[in-house]
Amino acid sequence: MTTLSATPNRTAEPDRRLPALGGFSPGVLRIELRRVLRNRRTLAFTLIMPGVFFLIFGLPQGGQNLDNGRPVTAYIMISLAVYAAMVATTSAGGAVATERALGWSRQLRLTPLRPSAYVATKLATAMALGLLAVVVEFLVGAAAGVRVPAYVWLLSGLAAWIGSLVFAAFGLFVGYLAPAENVMQFIGPILAVLAMFGGLFVPVEVLPEVLQHVATFTPVYGVGVLARAPLTGDGVSLAAVANLVVWALVFGVGAARLFRRDTARV
Repeated sequence: MTTLSATPNRTAEPDRRLPALGGFSPGVLRIELRRVLRNRRTLAFTLIMPGVFFLIFGLPQGGQNLDNGRPVTAYIMISLAVYAAMVATTSAGGAVATERALGWSRQLRLTPLRPSAYVATKLATAMALGLLAVVVEFLVGAAAGVRVPAYVWLLSGLAAWIGSLVFAAFGLFVGYLAPAENVMQFIGPILAVLAMFGGLFVPVEVLPEVLQHVATFTPVYGVGVLARAPLTGDGVSLAAVANLVVWALVFGVGAARLFRRDTARV
């Protein structure tokens, strides 16, 4: 007599393991970058407009030099590179407002993608766009005849790019705070005012004394001073570093709190 042993028919259980790094991957980052680079309006404001500003306001200053003999056009170019980076990173970070309004961020929470990986992807996208904005502004300046030592290009570019992390955090903060239909209308004028009173559109030294004091407390002041330091030879300002760190913490902590409040709704 033959004995048959029956094996229980078990339903295959789904693999519930979380993806590495919470779902953050180069593939997702590439998709985000392609989506941003297809937005013509964003590219116009972040890549084209600052370059046009340099051609309009920078070129007429050709032939004028700073106290150390460096060209004034380089000073303007670096300032506008900071502006380009801050606009680029803020707009990319602020895109979370649109995705929240469309329900896309809510859909992503049903996937293995962790919320922290989603935010990290947004920050990486913002910083990549900020780097591109700095490079484009420097290419416009070089094509227009700006000539400075190689270390100035490198150090000023790095300072403008790394310092724009403050505005990537600012973009996330506003993106989780403001409604989608108003986010860019809300961000644009604020960035222009900050650039004006933070020393990017005009040197702080030409402002009235009261506004000079106010300028040192704006989030633009620190990154602007640090980015221009290799050109002016002023050295690293501890006040500028403190300004950069404090505002990065303010916007970073604010964005984190709003992010936790938003994800707690699901």
